[in-house]
Amino acid sequence: EAAAGDREVCLVLVSGKARVSAGGQSFGVIGERDDPFAGKPWSLYVPARSQWQVLAEGPCELAVCSAPARGGKPARLIPPDEVGEETRGKGTNTRHVRNILPDSSPHAESLLVVEVITPGGNWSSYPPHKHDVNDPPRETLLEETYYHRLARGAGFALQRVYTDDLSLNETMAVGDRDVVLVPRGYHPVGAPHGFDLYYLNVMAGPVREWRFTMAPDHAFLQFA
Repeated sequence: EAAAGDREVCLVLVSGKARVSAGGQSFGVIGERDDPFAGKPWSLYVPARSQWQVLAEGPCELAVCSAPARGGKPARLIPPDEVGEETRGKGTNTRHVRNILPDSSPHAESLLVVEVITPGGNWSSYPPHKHDVNDPPRETLLEETYYHRLARGAGFALQRVYTDDLSLNETMAVGDRDVVLVPRGYHPVGAPHGFDLYYLNVMAGPVREWRFTMAPDHAFLQFA
């Protein structure tokens, strides 16, 4: 349990079941999947300046996503049937997105939260794109984190985080349960053949819209 303080929180049940409450309201027991690859998640939105509590009902993995906020939204349960699902890309650029708190949702002040399943042999967050300049509607400033899980619990994925001038230029072999910070720059992800990849993607910034710029050398590719 914790106080949200001056931050809003999205609690995502990565796996397992838990009894949850927020803002003085009990939402009962939520969660139904054994692992993050097994269907859509249960989540709970917690407004700033409120308390939240989670009591695990057996083995449970909980993601606590937070960002600065004023506290103008109510506590709200986000069940699986309210999580939109879409497939992006084509060919070896195919991935499956679960929209927990997309920018089209009015139920958050700063947070954008999605899950993505990238089948082995495919790329994700690709073509490379960035959102580190606050110039809406052309581009919005959104910091970002990736929490990675591998379906087999072993192996690796690849993620590169880099800027045009290469002042930031890191390529990482990502293992199961690794977190990658994207403070700025482009951030494509690759899942090797045979190793399906999940990541929980959390973004936040001063304008709650996902507006991006593609890498110039990839501009001939259609972003989808």
